[in-house]
Amino acid sequence: MRAEVLEYPRHRRLWPLVEARLQPGELAHDRWHLERVYAWAMRLAPEAGVDADLAGATALAHDLAVVPKESPERPQGGERSARLAGEPLAAAGYSTEEIAAIVEVVRTSSWSRGLSATSPLGELLQDADRLDAIGAVGIARVFACAQAMSRPERPGRFYDPLDPVAATPRPLDDRAQAVDHFAAKLLRLADGMHFPSARAEAQRRQFTLRAYLAALAYELAGAGMPGRGDLPAQQQQQ
Repeated sequence: MRAEVLEYPRHRRLWPLVEARLQPGELAHDRWHLERVYAWAMRLAPEAGVDADLAGATALAHDLAVVPKESPERPQGGERSARLAGEPLAAAGYSTEEIAAIVEVVRTSSWSRGLSATSPLGELLQDADRLDAIGAVGIARVFACAQAMSRPERPGRFYDPLDPVAATPRPLDDRAQAVDHFAAKLLRLADGMHFPSARAEAQRRQFTLRAYLAALAYELAGAGMPGRGDLPAQQQQQ
């Protein structure tokens, strides 16, 4: 992360400790993901009525555990990151009380775990992190994850060739088919945003997701594939 974007001294002490734990070669959860989440956390802090120093630290410490996307233990990522957060936070100068607050927020941050935030700081992290899952950057991250999950013994693909944009009510499999992740998760995130600025940005990014799906369906239809030039009804209703 660029030093000039870190707004508090304790953030500048915390960042090298977080950076050392990043998984090499990971695109979807790299330093730039943390920088984007950090930027939104700092932007949302006044709106959420929380201490910006704690908001930034929470963003930096929210992804410390490395759990592969295809792992059945992926929903435990927030709780595992929470267990790892105390040591670097203490080394950066956060108090016992501050660490406890941040750890609780990180514990409830994972969308796949389905836990509700227990404080405004927790709501802030959920909004900041989930905004990075949608829009143009979110689309890039979907395909980065898809490539990371694809294995010779279990190859993935961009989409279901018989139903590329999930136009039918078939079971979704976003571990095998990247575009299924739009209907499985991404198009559901905007409705869960907590703060007005996050809700407004999520709606803009939701439009980007829908436009991408419409373009994909159009292109595949033109290539003789069974895509459609409009969005499936189940996604229009999201």
